[in-house]
Amino acid sequence: QQKLTVCIAICLTMTACSRSPAPTQTSLTIAAASNLTSVMSEIAQAFEKETNLRVVISYGSTAQLAQQIEHGGPFDVYAAADTEHVDALIDKGKLQPSSRAIYARGQLVLWIPDASSHVQRIQDLTKPTIRFIAIAQPDLAPYGRAAVEALSAVGIWEQVQPKVAYANSISMAKQYASSGNASVAFTSQPLVLKERGTVLKVDPGLSQPLDQA
Repeated sequence: QQKLTVCIAICLTMTACSRSPAPTQTSLTIAAASNLTSVMSEIAQAFEKETNLRVVISYGSTAQLAQQIEHGGPFDVYAAADTEHVDALIDKGKLQPSSRAIYARGQLVLWIPDASSHVQRIQDLTKPTIRFIAIAQPDLAPYGRAAVEALSAVGIWEQVQPKVAYANSISMAKQYASSGNASVAFTSQPLVLKERGTVLKVDPGLSQPLDQA
């Protein structure tokens, strides 16, 4: 998490310095992927002290934010959870190509709030005690796509698919598990570092790398 914080802070500083703000500009508007909610507020506070610019953050799934930008969303910075959406927006002339940078590689985790679920590995999700599995929509969120890839790689996707409860983002997937509407949730590590229960890191080799641009 510390590395992620430093990398994003550097990227924001580079972005702010890469152009000259309008004399009347008093704020910086950021479109940030949901997996950044635990670190972006800390970064924003430091950035505000450094620049005297107020930071306004809009969180959402990477795809939803990309769609807003494509339709003219008034953002200064786009911090995605993948590279594909950034590259697509560059191709469409919606982002400055020179501002593209990889700022982090994400870690997919399986969060089990209730220890009585006895989940010690991904394969345990096939147990009857696991009623619902929260996953972000794969077509909206890179972490959701990675979760499906991991479940397929260990050979249990067909078994657990009927249990899947899809969410619009990984933060919403976390809320499903936190509220008890799902037994477990696939989400990003920073979102559940301070949460109760068990956090299992998913082997990065089971899915495409979660490079974030």
